[in-house]
Amino acid sequence: MKRIFLIGYMGVGKTTAGRELARKFGLDFIDLDHFIQARFQKTISQIFEDVGETEFRNIERNMLREVGEFENVVISTGGGAPCFFDNIDYMNQAGTTIYLKAGAESLASRLNTCKDKRPLIKDKNEQELLAFVVDNLEKREPFYSKAKVIFEIDNLITREDVTEYIRRLISIL
Repeated sequence: MKRIFLIGYMGVGKTTAGRELARKFGLDFIDLDHFIQARFQKTISQIFEDVGETEFRNIERNMLREVGEFENVVISTGGGAPCFFDNIDYMNQAGTTIYLKAGAESLASRLNTCKDKRPLIKDKNEQELLAFVVDNLEKREPFYSKAKVIFEIDNLITREDVTEYIRRLISIL
């Protein structure tokens, strides 16, 4: 039985890397945010708007526990998931946690192109976004750094980058 949890800041490439990692290992892939959206028939943004962040984090915790019982799976979590409740400890107990780590500038650049889909950053300009990412990374790093594997992934841009990162990650696992 294999269970891998990918954690890291939003926009780092957890979903992209997770799909490829699952394919290479012959495992199922679950994006926790997509799982939540399918269950509630709403986008994450809509859930945030309807119930607020506190209740969303409760929902996220419950859904993490549900998918955390699945076997032979790669699970891509939301960026904040490891930072609330005892989620990081749960994931470390349930399987292998991999922190996909990237710098604030790289993350802010990636996020700037898709911020409309992300409720926490949708209204921020480039400078505000970078400041937000820097601040949040600082707060989240103590949780992220509890992962069993820390994997630098700053240059995940092209399909070739993904292939190379997955090759390197598989050699570590």
